[in-house]
Amino acid sequence: MGTTDDHTDEEIRKFYIFRNIAVVGMSRDPAKEAHSVPKYMIERGYNIIPVNPLASEILGRRTYSRVSDIKSQVDIIDIFRPSNDVLPVVEDSIKKHGISVIWLQEGIHNVEAEKIALDNKIEVVFNRCIMAEHRRLFNII
Repeated sequence: MGTTDDHTDEEIRKFYIFRNIAVVGMSRDPAKEAHSVPKYMIERGYNIIPVNPLASEILGRRTYSRVSDIKSQVDIIDIFRPSNDVLPVVEDSIKKHGISVIWLQEGIHNVEAEKIALDNKIEVVFNRCIMAEHRRLFNII
């Protein structure tokens, strides 16, 4: 999958203003990107909220089984799940008010889920790594 969304660098940069990021599919395994990417974001001051029904805590943070279970504010849903698993995540996420961005990591895209998000006035970023884009846009090596 070589295509990405059509957001400009300036638009993507603005998404980093949002500080509360629910990470769906966050992993306990430090060798996986679904662990190291959210860890990077925590180290940059973002409030990462793990969503993983198989763990009770990751990186010292309470995990949730699904986005709609989170009581606190969520601005971005960062999804580390196969493309075929994205639709139910987005359908659950739109129950939570205040979400501004659904971010699908590299190699992930689901047209049906994207349409539902856009119909609910939620921006969609796809086939991009939230950490790689942060490093690139803010010149972090």
